[in-house]
Order: sequence, then structure tokens, then C-alpha cells
Amino acid sequence: MPSAGAFEAKTHLSKLLERVAKGERFTIEKHGVPVATLEPIRSSKRKPAANVIAALKQFRTGKRMGSLSIREMIEEGRR
Repeated sequence: MPSAGAFEAKTHLSKLLERVAKGERFTIEKHGVPVATLEPIRSSKRKPAANVIAALKQFRTGKRMGSLSIREMIEEGRR
């Protein structure tokens, strides 16, 4: 990962941000010591609720803890 000194980062921030927007990451250093990372933020696009629900249902299918399935543990807890 490329690095930039604090003064260089301040002086060329707009250029660094353009490169970050394209996916690059930078370490910002102060007197040679890394103090920060400049990186793109993850997309905040949300998945449709139906997709999330389907993924959760698929994840829990067949999951067991020991000899009991999740469904059996839920039923046992209701007794």
C-alpha cells in the first residue's frame, strides 16, 4: 500500500481522493510513523429485504449444535 507524509497528503489531498475513489488505499504517516489509512468506503447500497431473508433461511437450514437442530432448541425452550 502506498504511503504519503502528512504534509504531502495535505498538499495533494484532492489528487489522493481521486485515486482513492478509483479503489486505491494509502497510509498517511507523520514523521515516518503510520497514523491513518485513507481508503474507499464500502458501498452503502442495501440489499432488498427479501434477499436478506432468503440468505438467512438458507444459512440456518441444517445447522445443528451437538445433537439438536436450531428448530429443536427453539421448541425445547418453549416448554
